Amino acid sequence: MADRDDLGQAWRIPPSRYLASRPAEFAVGAPRSLYVTMPDGCRLAVDVILPDGDATRRWPTILILTPYVRRFELAPGATGVEPSPNSYRYRDMFVPRGYAVVVVDARGTGASFGTRDSFRSPREREDYRVIADWIVAQPWSDGAIGATGISYLGAACDFLASTGHKAVKAIAPLFAVWDTWADNYYPGGMLIKRLALVYDELMLALDHDRRDLRAQFAYFANPALLGPMPVDEDRDGTLARAAVKGHLANFRMPDFITEFKCRDDALPYDPTFTSASFSPYNYLDQIPRDVAVYAVSGWMDGAGYANGVLSRFLSLPNPERRVLLGPWDHGARVNASPWRARKDPEFPVLGEVLRFFDQHLAGRDTGLDREDPIHYFAVHAEEWRSAKSWPPVTGTRRYYTAHGGRLAATAPVDAIWDSHESDFTAGSGSQTRYERIAGIDATDYYNDWREREAKLPNFTTEPLAEAVEIAGHPVVSLRLASSEPDASVFVYLSEVEADGAVRYVTEGVLRAIHRAEAPCPSNYRTTWPWRTFARADARPMPIAEPRSLRFALLPVAWRFAKGSRIRLSIAGADADHFVQTPHGRPPVLSIVSGGEQATMLELPTAEA
Repeated sequence: MADRDDLGQAWRIPPSRYLASRPAEFAVGAPRSLYVTMPDGCRLAVDVILPDGDATRRWPTILILTPYVRRFELAPGATGVEPSPNSYRYRDMFVPRGYAVVVVDARGTGASFGTRDSFRSPREREDYRVIADWIVAQPWSDGAIGATGISYLGAACDFLASTGHKAVKAIAPLFAVWDTWADNYYPGGMLIKRLALVYDELMLALDHDRRDLRAQFAYFANPALLGPMPVDEDRDGTLARAAVKGHLANFRMPDFITEFKCRDDALPYDPTFTSASFSPYNYLDQIPRDVAVYAVSGWMDGAGYANGVLSRFLSLPNPERRVLLGPWDHGARVNASPWRARKDPEFPVLGEVLRFFDQHLAGRDTGLDREDPIHYFAVHAEEWRSAKSWPPVTGTRRYYTAHGGRLAATAPVDAIWDSHESDFTAGSGSQTRYERIAGIDATDYYNDWREREAKLPNFTTEPLAEAVEIAGHPVVSLRLASSEPDASVFVYLSEVEADGAVRYVTEGVLRAIHRAEAPCPSNYRTTWPWRTFARADARPMPIAEPRSLRFALLPVAWRFAKGSRIRLSIAGADADHFVQTPHGRPPVLSIVSGGEQATMLELPTAEA
């Protein structure tokens, strides 16, 4: 099946139908490029693209804030090469339909001057306010600004809104975190070891104009792409080269991100700067209530981006906020459903974003206000669903681990220990949710999962008498003992089909020292177990004494077919993506089944 929006009855007006009603009316004007100067003197490179290139009319503006080069200079004679691989989709969707598009090289990137002092630096956030001021002062601006973009660009939308600028009416953060620490680099308190290294190589490739490194990233590999495009006044590229030279002082991600081993760790030279400083949730109270927000993610979107979308929805008090969750990976590059008809998504994500901006920037009656605020795709049912609140289902189905690798509807009366030494060579492979967020291509997600999961301790139900559909966060309550004072615990949920095929559904991870739960704060609402990940709350595991580890797996909507079996697998390592815990000391993990505190899996269900 496909991810087409006509599968199911989720929309009154499917996005594809709305997009068909909004054909292009204007040509994409040639970009005008210039420097805009910040209060501290730093100059940012800005592209302005207008419908028909017409600066005599007033247009609503879509702002794209990127660290990934707004536009490249092309090699002489190059034809058919896209100079804006990171932003052309926004240009080609919005400009022909009556929007000005402004693309900005963030401070310390592209042709902009300055240096980057952190990931999503608070200094960048202040720049966004100045850019918004500049836009509304232009004769082609009608005074309304929206913002969108994928990943880093999406979180920049939150930062822009949090400046409180009155012109910012709507933002659509796409595949973007709410908490950079837990949604991205340290899921479950565990550092994704390759992510920082690969991201560093990408930023060296772009910020330092290292074309030899850029060749390894498919998005930027075309040899016809030269350095960042100079602005119009910089005819010989002198200023762009000087800007790039300044970028040599940019922060380095592997050094920077390891300063924050706990969520509340601060920089040793700035005690006010923690991971919250570069996370959107930290600025929630500064986002005006009248800003409309539409957040988009996918079930296979990295280490926790779907959590970010849902926490943003649950935390914001804004009356107009929406969620779209598809069967996609990071950026909706791939439809990751095992039952897909094709790898390329057919759902028009930017068509839905256009409808959102038409409603809130252009003043059109799009019917969006008559749609449910949440839309999500149920994998294996291969249909779209809608809901008015999250979670969208209220039922719970419980399963308990039992002797003989069983997952049973009732817990054993007596406690049974099932012990396994962690295999520090075991990993989840190279076609997983973690590759795409590091800029690495992945297309066939978990295609070798049957072989990999077979090596793990697992617990499996009897064949299902009826189909079971879940939507939300599965929650596992492990009664666990460890032979070491720390451990990494990976839990995988799978569907074992009647023919023996094993399908990866979702996973969760928790570092054992961070097992303490806490009430979630007002700027970080969840409907799943929350924890501070604070240094003061970290507790070593008592050797060989069971403790409770209760945590959520990543959210998903999935239908387990009649005759299939549900499987829970547990590992002490993912050598392909995470650091060893503890180093060089593979713990023996003992799962306690039965007794007063039985190990349990809770599934958020809507019975099919």
